[in-house]
Amino acid sequence: MKELIIGGARSGKSRLAEQKASDAGLDVVYIATAQAFDSEMNERIARHQNDRPSQWLTVEEPVYLAQTIIDNAKDSRIILVDCLTLWLSNLLCLDNETVFEEQKRTLLNVLSSVPGQLIMVSNEVGQGIVPDNRLARRFIDEAGWLHQALVAQCEQVTFVTAGIAQRLK
Repeated sequence: MKELIIGGARSGKSRLAEQKASDAGLDVVYIATAQAFDSEMNERIARHQNDRPSQWLTVEEPVYLAQTIIDNAKDSRIILVDCLTLWLSNLLCLDNETVFEEQKRTLLNVLSSVPGQLIMVSNEVGQGIVPDNRLARRFIDEAGWLHQALVAQCEQVTFVTAGIAQRLK
């Protein structure tokens, strides 16, 4: 089963995804997409690492997400990707349109053939104002298009607000 869990910052989406992964009774592979560019982000990453169960395999991959999913997918596993919007930011900040398009396309192409379960976490960013800079507007557009493409392939979609999960699909 493929599931997308979306919501705003601090909505509880990661906590829900981690609980679902724990409850699945399978080996868990946690794919982390964050990069630490400053001490505050370093602290966030360390806090997340310490909060995860020690038996989970953590793979840090900021760019080549699809290949990392392929390399780790098995029927006996659940893969939790946290988070797609950080991955999208990483790709956009590379400022390489070829890599961006290739990685996005590859992710969307592999989802249907990946064995095991997959939970993807992402921020819903399209409910606010339109930003005043080009990169931020592109980020919002790309996140929205990515979410729409993922929803078409996922059996389950959950929106989280203030810790309350609402099943959309």
